[in-house]
Amino acid sequence: MTVIRQQDFIDSIEDALQFISYYHPLDYVKAVEQAYLKEESQAAKDAMAQILINSRMSAEGKRPLCQDTGIVTCFVKIGMGVSWDKTDMTVQQMVDEGTRRAYMNPDNPLRASIVEDPAGARKNTKDNTPAVVHIDTVPGDKIEVMIAAKGGGSENKSKMVMLNPSDDIVEWVLKTLPTMGAGWCPPGMLGLGIGGTAEKAAVLAKESLMDPVDIQELIERGPQTTDEKLRVEIYERVNKLGIGAQGLGGLTTVVDVKIKSVPTHAASKPVAMIPNCAATRHAHFHLDGSGPADLKAPKLEEWPEVTWEVSENTRRVNMDEVTKEDIKEWKVGETVLLSGKMLTGRDAAHKRIQTMLENGEGLPEGVDLNGKFIYYVGPVDAVGDEVVGPAGPTTATRMDKFTDMMLEKTGIAGMIGKAERGPATVESIAKHESVYLMAVGGAAYLVSKAIKKARVVAFEDLGMEAIYEFEVEDMPVTVAVDSTGANAHQTGPAIWKAKIAELDEALSK
Repeated sequence: MTVIRQQDFIDSIEDALQFISYYHPLDYVKAVEQAYLKEESQAAKDAMAQILINSRMSAEGKRPLCQDTGIVTCFVKIGMGVSWDKTDMTVQQMVDEGTRRAYMNPDNPLRASIVEDPAGARKNTKDNTPAVVHIDTVPGDKIEVMIAAKGGGSENKSKMVMLNPSDDIVEWVLKTLPTMGAGWCPPGMLGLGIGGTAEKAAVLAKESLMDPVDIQELIERGPQTTDEKLRVEIYERVNKLGIGAQGLGGLTTVVDVKIKSVPTHAASKPVAMIPNCAATRHAHFHLDGSGPADLKAPKLEEWPEVTWEVSENTRRVNMDEVTKEDIKEWKVGETVLLSGKMLTGRDAAHKRIQTMLENGEGLPEGVDLNGKFIYYVGPVDAVGDEVVGPAGPTTATRMDKFTDMMLEKTGIAGMIGKAERGPATVESIAKHESVYLMAVGGAAYLVSKAIKKARVVAFEDLGMEAIYEFEVEDMPVTVAVDSTGANAHQTGPAIWKAKIAELDEALSK
């Protein structure tokens, strides 16, 4: 019987979570590189370039790929021939202890994003625990661990359906995926769970995302099983939707599709679909009693040498001097380099501002949003000589319900985030002749290098959701919604869906 030391298990969890915070799986890096090389949409190509550059920078600097360092999901498969040296902690408690140590590591602190009392006070647990742990017993005398850090932006786009047995899974995916917007930060992977019961399908979908990227090998050898045929068909047809990197329109929306299926009731066909984002993070290891897991660091030369240069006609903007008239000149799809001061604010800050304004209190002392840009971000804590830790954008649609109020009552000039805005918000932006700028999700460490100064100016008790003042230099963004209401997340995918259809038609003749 194999004896597993409790400390080895905890150390392995801690090491794995630190490891995946800054090392992309190389199979994902290679898949994005291939997509980058064949991409014809300049906006999508630029976005993937930033993702690849950010990936290499994070590997070099050993700092998080994304400011959202995720909710920990851990699959633990324990061999029936395994025993523990101690029994004073459950597997859940051991995973939580490893998580706690990883997220509070002083050399590379990870952002604590987990809140307790989710239907009420939503108070941050401060150490990113508890993790979500799935435990299974299997034959053998080893422990297999698959662990991931799943960002909220992609997790929030999870979909589940109870189809009729005769319903077409592919058609449901093609109908559903465009409704998910770009908050899951494509290009990424889709994980599908099919069968069992509702909750089993969801767990299968999540577990499928732990598998390696191998769709090109599958296409080359030819699919044989039902699941393999579904994978290839969904992969090919989803990419023909033209959604593209960051939802801006392009040839590649997904780099792989994963499927796990189990038997189900004759009257049922449960299907869950969970996307993985551009900050795909997971590790897979075994414990056999000989010590903690040995995770091999990839070599930096395995990352592609990708550069991203702004064109000569790129608009440079000083936010300290920009006017409404200036903003009217900016056109959808244009690249803008921002310099000067901006304020930050996410869900909790917007909610508190709304309450203060409704109560007649006005804005908090030291916060003047009039004519300013607000950046939707919750940064990682700084280390060493950093001004701020990785600070990529969060999903802007979560702030949609506050946008009209912010434009009407605070006088903000514009907003910066990731993904699309809802129709009502686009109308409000046009009505107030404002602008929405999109930073690349999955390029948080790269973005942080443009931030030269940072300080908390309000709501310090909210932690990463506090209001910061950032002073930036040449921070790259794309005009996603301009002052007329023109919307890149509508026009881009529509154009590229039509272009792909035209190309298919030409090739079929």
